[in-house]
Amino acid sequence: MRRVYFDHNATTPLAPDVLRAMTPYLTEEYGNASSIHSVGQRARAAVEQARAEVAALLGAREKEAVFTSGGTEADNIAIRGVVGAAERPAKHVITSTIEHHAVLNTCQALEAEGVRVTYVPVNAAGLVDPEDVHRAITADTVLITVMHANNELGTVQPIAEIAKIARERRIPFHTDAVQSVGKLPVNVKELGADLLSLSAHKLYGPKGTGALYIRGGLPMKPLMFGGHHERDRRPGTENVAGIVGLGAAAALAAKHLAEEAARLAALRDALEQEILARVPHAGVNGDRQRRTPNTTNIHFDFVEGEALVIALDLKGIACSTGAACSSGAVEPSHVLTAIGLPPERARASLRFSLGRGNTREDVSYVAEVLPGVVEHLRELSPLYKKGVAAAR
Repeated sequence: MRRVYFDHNATTPLAPDVLRAMTPYLTEEYGNASSIHSVGQRARAAVEQARAEVAALLGAREKEAVFTSGGTEADNIAIRGVVGAAERPAKHVITSTIEHHAVLNTCQALEAEGVRVTYVPVNAAGLVDPEDVHRAITADTVLITVMHANNELGTVQPIAEIAKIARERRIPFHTDAVQSVGKLPVNVKELGADLLSLSAHKLYGPKGTGALYIRGGLPMKPLMFGGHHERDRRPGTENVAGIVGLGAAAALAAKHLAEEAARLAALRDALEQEILARVPHAGVNGDRQRRTPNTTNIHFDFVEGEALVIALDLKGIACSTGAACSSGAVEPSHVLTAIGLPPERARASLRFSLGRGNTREDVSYVAEVLPGVVEHLRELSPLYKKGVAAAR
């Protein structure tokens, strides 16, 4: 059976060059990067080389890159760190309704602690209006956090415009760029971000490693306490092998970014065209212009998305109903309902996210298999004939 992996927004395979870079630090180069002897200093040198590679990908200074255990921890450090450092009795945070749960759940936890949070809506394309952010600002606003690219739709937000609004009001601005780093050019200076989160396993690096860009001089309250690692931003013995892997992945991404983005966009567009031509009662969710080059989210009316994912998996095709972190959730995607999709259409939607190993043959295989799978599931649905009749 042919195997096609179209779920790269959930995770990516470890690149062979990344594995080769990591291997010595999983075996003979086992030193603690905080040790002053030669074994430890070789580990330290590897960590600092990786820091330089990550900083170069982001257009940041090396000392502004802080290593974490992944995107979720980076988001938590950014949000809680800035809010905790704000010296005022009343605190207010602005975010969007389509953030990853690493941001949304952190904001909800802050609400339980007395912080007021405004959740700015998005339009049908999945875009935040910068003016909505501007109108939401109050004298108590201590942080604005809006993601760069959405994990389900791929929609790319007007981050530079939002960051400019924040900067004019001297409010720290954070962006979750987990789904954009390695797919789009991401320069913290051009975006105007004070903080930016990323994760290694979204760009062909290892799971369990991430990074947070923190603009130099930004006041932050630490989440955890221990040693003085990462310039007191994140205590704990460094995951040297993982950090080396992130650095190698960042260097690879920088080298192939433009050509790979163009290649994936062409494959993604071909996939959409073939699916929409062959499957009736289907359509693309969200903005078809301002999005990451590898992502499409398509609804297949009168079908349950999870049933479709399982049926496609039996044909060797891996895709998703949305965020991998929400697998098993009974509620429809908060992202799809936020853009105005009714619950039944949100539940009938699939995310296809392509990656480095995908080919035109993969697209053709999916386009060939999918129509029959959808038709079979619709035949089993009591709502299908009723819905088709109503649509006429």
